[in-house]
Amino acid sequence: MKASEVRASFLGFFEKKGHSIYRSAPMVVKNDPTLMFTNAGMNQFKDIFLGHSAADKQRVANSQKCLRVSGKHNDLEEVGHDTYHHTMFEMLGNWSFGDYFKKEAIAWAWELLTDVYGIDPDRLYVSVFEGSPDEGLSSDQEAYALWKEFVPEERILYGSKKDNFWEMGDTGPCGPCSEIHVDIRSSEDRRAVDGATLVNKDHPLVIEIWNLVFIEFNRLSDGSLKSLPAKHVDTGMGLERLCLVLQDKQSNYDTDVFRPYIQALESLSGKRYGESGDSDVAMRVIADHLRAVSFAIADGELPSNNKAGYVIRRILRRAIRYGYTFLGFREPFINGLVPVLVGHMGEAFPELKAQEELITRVIAEEEQTFLRTLSVGIQRFEQYLQSRAGDKTVDGDFAFELFDTYGFPVDLTMLMAREKGWEVDMKGFHEGMANQKKRSRAAATTDTGDWTELKPGHQDTLFLGYEELEAEVEVVKYRPYSQKGKRLYQVVLDRTPFYAEAGGQVGDRGQLRANGKAWPVIDTRKENNLVIHIMPEIPSSWPEQLVARVDAQKRHLTENNHTATHLLHSALKTVLGNHVQQKGSLVDDKRLRFDFSHFGKMTTEEIRAVERLVNEKVRENIPMEEHRDLSMEEAEKMGATALFGEKYGESVRVVAFDNDFSSELCGGTHVQSTGQIGLFAIVSEGAIAAGIRRVEAVTGQEAEAHYRSMMDQLDGIRQLLKQPKDPVRAVEQLLSQNEEIKRELTVMQEERLKHLANELAVKAEDLGGINYIGARVSMDARKAKDLAFQLKSKVDRLFLVLAHLDGNKPGISVMISESLVKERGLHAGNMVRELARHIQGGGGGQPFFATAGGKDPGGLDKVLAESRKAIS
Repeated sequence: MKASEVRASFLGFFEKKGHSIYRSAPMVVKNDPTLMFTNAGMNQFKDIFLGHSAADKQRVANSQKCLRVSGKHNDLEEVGHDTYHHTMFEMLGNWSFGDYFKKEAIAWAWELLTDVYGIDPDRLYVSVFEGSPDEGLSSDQEAYALWKEFVPEERILYGSKKDNFWEMGDTGPCGPCSEIHVDIRSSEDRRAVDGATLVNKDHPLVIEIWNLVFIEFNRLSDGSLKSLPAKHVDTGMGLERLCLVLQDKQSNYDTDVFRPYIQALESLSGKRYGESGDSDVAMRVIADHLRAVSFAIADGELPSNNKAGYVIRRILRRAIRYGYTFLGFREPFINGLVPVLVGHMGEAFPELKAQEELITRVIAEEEQTFLRTLSVGIQRFEQYLQSRAGDKTVDGDFAFELFDTYGFPVDLTMLMAREKGWEVDMKGFHEGMANQKKRSRAAATTDTGDWTELKPGHQDTLFLGYEELEAEVEVVKYRPYSQKGKRLYQVVLDRTPFYAEAGGQVGDRGQLRANGKAWPVIDTRKENNLVIHIMPEIPSSWPEQLVARVDAQKRHLTENNHTATHLLHSALKTVLGNHVQQKGSLVDDKRLRFDFSHFGKMTTEEIRAVERLVNEKVRENIPMEEHRDLSMEEAEKMGATALFGEKYGESVRVVAFDNDFSSELCGGTHVQSTGQIGLFAIVSEGAIAAGIRRVEAVTGQEAEAHYRSMMDQLDGIRQLLKQPKDPVRAVEQLLSQNEEIKRELTVMQEERLKHLANELAVKAEDLGGINYIGARVSMDARKAKDLAFQLKSKVDRLFLVLAHLDGNKPGISVMISESLVKERGLHAGNMVRELARHIQGGGGGQPFFATAGGKDPGGLDKVLAESRKAIS
């Protein structure tokens, strides 16, 4: 059974059991501060489990794309070295929200595995929760009794809290679970060792394939458990492991989930999978990481140096490095595998097809950049070894510098060190890593208290902000939290005019007011679908009724920029082409920022054309058309633009300004008509990643200020140039004159350097067969290097020390002829390190040439004296 058939069979089975089939949510999480990536199928349903919102459907099933690389589920370093860990995987799951419970979940799981998929029942083992006296929890006898209807008791195993009690996190919904394990060893091995003894023992062929979680408790911040008002079922089964079983393989990478990529790698590298342990690991790493990175980019997360983008870059660079080290790739190669991925998974996940060109370009540019980084790191490593003498140990600090500054993997540093007969101080390296993680954790630490509920059972804050900026409200619940040592409060209201940050639009600010007092709301955010008002202080006792008042000026300015973003999106499509797709945005009361797919720098003419078109639409004063509570199908029929990587609910909202020009799915707030924007001006345009451009723009008074500033600058230039008729031509002439002066100055400096080299050459002293030159010169390090190489070509058996000064910046350059290096064992790098102490500096380099910089110019004479002594 192919992977596509396995997926379809699962969804079809549960559809027949009355389940609604949901699309996979994006793999990149946007409205949950506790997660960067979807790491389980249940993530998109957290609000339901937490009681923040009601379920639209009580029975749901889907195949969810997941990523596990950081935090609690950090599998990255395992990937490739075994046959079953992955970064990106598909989680097949079925859920019940207050509907069926253990009886149905267990019976249907058994039916699907044995009757539909045809797995031998004798190879299946199940586990149930053994209980926890410390928690006051007894063993799960209900699940045990239900399993007895299908499984002999010797294959029903009790599991510990670690294995059989599922928790969302330190706090939140939790409950006992039943795991289903399968033994795919040979019959001979099964007779020799009872499979029951290998369950949950990390045996690669006795593996968990399905986890049935029975959510019935809520873990509070004090560690206690509280029963939930409704019981839920949350199950998860990895598609990759299921295919392993159904396709009778003993490695996930031998299934059709991964074989197409491994076969492509065999063709590209000329190596055969299965012939070498190192190349096999590399192919597994690349096959896995290709999927993770491609899906992340398709969902809108580009490689970067921050947060989720950093994780994606790290995964991609790990794949590049394995290809570089073990498969011999010296040119970009992973981007060439993207068409194979799209051909294999594009039907099930259409976002891959739609974003194929972008994915390919982004990966190609990242590959080119990191291959250059590897080259720089290797050069830095070679220089380090040359500068060291004696102990053949690479300092842990240096290994960490390569990793942290250059992105150079430590295992590659270890491999290169071994090839040279060196070793790496891994203790020092790990200390550097630990200190960095400690700093990161300290910067991100958030301490959150339990909710105090004033209206228990209330769900779904009603948003009033499309029509109202002020409303009477009641507090549903609140809790304290601290971040970076600052104490704040999160407050949930029964209804609110405050817009919570989403879709690129920042959250509203304002006040809660009662009895003549006011408490500021400094931000409004969403955690999943829960609208949270951030407040620095709250009343000692909440009034029954409060007035929520939004900062109207800030909201209106933000609306100007949000609507301008929609107009800009459509104008870019009109001017540049329909390939333009939004890749991110930020909208506040000061400006707007818009990221979009386009593969070249916008010309000045294109920028002006986009500005003109947006301002035309502003002057037309087009009224907003709004359509609420549409189905996704209805919105698509209207031609509304949806964004890849966004999670849309069962019903959506469409905002249009002239439906033929701009129509988008959007939950944000907007102007009632475009004339309110006043004026639109593009401030900057540039690249932020391969195939991704960024436009920053301003509207209204900010746009006026932008143009006034430009005019003021032009007036200033006119005055400096004595009011020319054509200031552009005057500046061009000035620049031309400046370039001519620079050329003349360069020629003069070169002549001066030649003259100085001749002067110094005739002053060389013969000190026992060494032609010594020591001189103080006024120049920078670059010119000193040029001078040194000129003298090298003029003087045989040269030992040169230049003590140079550039302003107040002292430096040393040492040049030694190769013949002296070989005959007398002299080393410029070692010499310059010793001399640099006299100028309170440091340096190094190669045996024949080295440089140093310092802080104390007063030591330069000492440098020359000591250098002469060293060879006298």
